[in-house]
Amino acid sequence: MTRAVLLANLGSPDQPDVPSVRRYLNQFLMDPYVIQLPWLLRRMIVSLFVLPARPKRSAHAYQSIWTPEGSPLVTLSMQLLEKLKKEVSLPVSMAMRYGKPSIESELLQLARQPGVDEILFLPLYPHYADSTVLTSIKEAERVIAHHGLSVKLLVPKPFYDKPDYIRNLVTSAQPWLDQGFDHILFSYHGLPESHLTKSDPTGSHCLKSVDCCQRPSSAHATCYRHQVLRTTELFVEAAGLQPEQYSVSFQSRLGRAKWLEPSTENVLKQLAERGIKNLLVLCPAFVTDCLETLEEIEIQGSESFKEAGGETLTLVPCLNAHPDWVHTVGQWITAA
Repeated sequence: MTRAVLLANLGSPDQPDVPSVRRYLNQFLMDPYVIQLPWLLRRMIVSLFVLPARPKRSAHAYQSIWTPEGSPLVTLSMQLLEKLKKEVSLPVSMAMRYGKPSIESELLQLARQPGVDEILFLPLYPHYADSTVLTSIKEAERVIAHHGLSVKLLVPKPFYDKPDYIRNLVTSAQPWLDQGFDHILFSYHGLPESHLTKSDPTGSHCLKSVDCCQRPSSAHATCYRHQVLRTTELFVEAAGLQPEQYSVSFQSRLGRAKWLEPSTENVLKQLAERGIKNLLVLCPAFVTDCLETLEEIEIQGSESFKEAGGETLTLVPCLNAHPDWVHTVGQWITAA
């Protein structure tokens, strides 16, 4: 039995121009796990309300963070891959759920190597959500079924509370923690509340009470909100932070549905108005810096914070290809 490894991240447009961003957004937003509506209604929303104007705005945002090597998310993901290849002896590839290199192309390449009959599939999302983890798994399963591949897909559970992941987060953030700060904001990617209730296997726990994330439930295995709050708790404990030193918020809203609260945009303004001058922002929902961290937080968020009276917003980098993170992922691969 021979195993290969496929890592998966979200993805990026090929170029920071309007046509490339339009193609990317169309693929992303037409995913039924992202906009959880019937196909016709989803098609109408994307075609009539998103694609006419948003690609131009998003292209401008991508241009503000694009590097000579290309998309930061793809470039940093490939740096992780190259370092991982030195840590493990198994065949290992990196794919993107949207854009290139696709899950289909990379899975086919691995599955067709002589003797490979197992694929260890690692979506690089610490916390479970249908729109990240589940859609990646479903796409891998689709590729296997469509091409009649004789391989078994192995998928570990999300790693939001793994001790080595938490240790990596704290270690990688330590240089910024040591420099001093007035406050820390943990900004997680947002989700519509309907995504949480839909993925609740009990149908009666998620968002049904104020303390639902603190009360034990089987729903926590697929509850994004519980998992991000647990990551925060574990980080705070490991870093020795006090309750008054940090806040939690949710960013990257789209559309008019009710999303998880509080919003990062509002919290940034509230913190500045409270007199917070030097703010650290961590984005533990992402293991790789991307548009949501580099543009939405470091550029837009910094502007909003300063306009409200703050002085310095410092984005703590994601794990990216940090040596400890590379070693941890390598250990997970070896032990799986």
